[in-house]
Amino acid sequence: MTSSIRIENLNVNFDERFELNEVNWTIESDQHWVVTGTNGSGKSALAAILAGFGDIQSGSIEGVPARVGLVSFEAQAELIKQELKKDDADILDVISEGTPVREMIFDYCEDQVLASELVEKFGLVPLLDRAFRKLSTGESRKMMLVRALANNPELLILDEPFDGLDSDTLAMLQQHLASIIDTTPMIMVLNRFDEMPEFITHVAYMEKQGHSAGRLAFQVDRKDEAAYADLYQLLHLKTTDLEVPPADPANKLPELDPAQPLVRLKNISIKYSDAVIVEDFNWTIEPGQHWQLSGPNGSGKTGVLSLITGDHPQCYVNDIFVFGYQRGKGESIWQIKQFIGYVSTSLQWEYRVSISCRNVIISGFYDSIGMYTKSSDNEKRIANEWLALLGMSDRADVPFNKLSYGDQRLLLIARAMVKHPPLLILDEPCLGLDDMNRQLVLALIEKICEGQETTVLYVNHHAEDQIKGIENYLAMTKRV
Repeated sequence: MTSSIRIENLNVNFDERFELNEVNWTIESDQHWVVTGTNGSGKSALAAILAGFGDIQSGSIEGVPARVGLVSFEAQAELIKQELKKDDADILDVISEGTPVREMIFDYCEDQVLASELVEKFGLVPLLDRAFRKLSTGESRKMMLVRALANNPELLILDEPFDGLDSDTLAMLQQHLASIIDTTPMIMVLNRFDEMPEFITHVAYMEKQGHSAGRLAFQVDRKDEAAYADLYQLLHLKTTDLEVPPADPANKLPELDPAQPLVRLKNISIKYSDAVIVEDFNWTIEPGQHWQLSGPNGSGKTGVLSLITGDHPQCYVNDIFVFGYQRGKGESIWQIKQFIGYVSTSLQWEYRVSISCRNVIISGFYDSIGMYTKSSDNEKRIANEWLALLGMSDRADVPFNKLSYGDQRLLLIARAMVKHPPLLILDEPCLGLDDMNRQLVLALIEKICEGQETTVLYVNHHAEDQIKGIENYLAMTKRV
């Protein structure tokens, strides 16, 4: 490939089953890309458009070379489909054995010498006279790799090329790919970052949109260490099997009555001498019922939150039931706050102590800003589990004030969650974050919503900014 491939504002439909939207992507001749992302985000679809698949609805794609080598499960399935057509009894007098591997390779390879070398390296010599469709999945994948590599492609597209390969074959393939990086640009689709070859120069991250669409969300130069670290962390949060760490039995909160709502606000009003902010407002939050509260500035979101947390002076003149307490019946504010985890931009401004990342999380056990008590071994263990979930284990002892703004926000959410409060209030948690760090925070919130113990109340300006796992919405409007 002597020139760059340029994709501009491309919208592509794949048999009305999936679509890619607004793809903008430039691939230079000396670049090698990995395409990654969550399941269903369109990783394979993005690679496939370079091989000519998909129905272009709008936009343009230019510079794709004539010889494109493609190895993918879809291409593999298509070859098998073609082979099965040879069994049509209405046409053939005898049952077809199918095309032998020898023919499938050597009839389609430009470099016969290289094909012979690769056949031997991949251990396919004993299979040359076997019918292609009688190969195992791993064997057919090896055959497709040989065929693609020996055809001297000007662009090589490998969709999950390492799946199903034994360790020796994997090492051999990695070595061969490294030997052709100066002549053959590569696009790899990988789910796992730890499989990424050293020669990869750039990473494209795909993001799912709805049930059947995807977009190219981020493009990162691997030399940009900070951006690459953020992308690695995002993929970790999106795909890790790690679950939200358990609470510490020694810090167990009092049991709540599961039959009672967590919060019930009845005919609430917030009034000042010159204005009515909220009037006749009703809201009930049941356990396990995640909510998104949205609305413009001045609509009363902060006021409603402060009624729930007990910080608003008018909470005693309103009908408020929280965590088994009817406000104004002698309960203390700390009896209320123990059941709430709270994260906001103002909290992050206040949290200016230079303690370690681990101790920031541990401080959540004590609802303190900073650490003033010696932590237990169990608290340290749980904090380490949170750091592992966040992909920040290597920064356990790094001072909080040395972290990026986005990583600080992640830690404060973990701090708020460490006791597994019945209610986690996230007040504009993405405010001030760039798009990558916003995605990191949203991924963590999704992870928390998957759990069963904590109800999430996500507060933001934009009702369309939805999170997987949150299915209840309340939009407040500003009174005129």
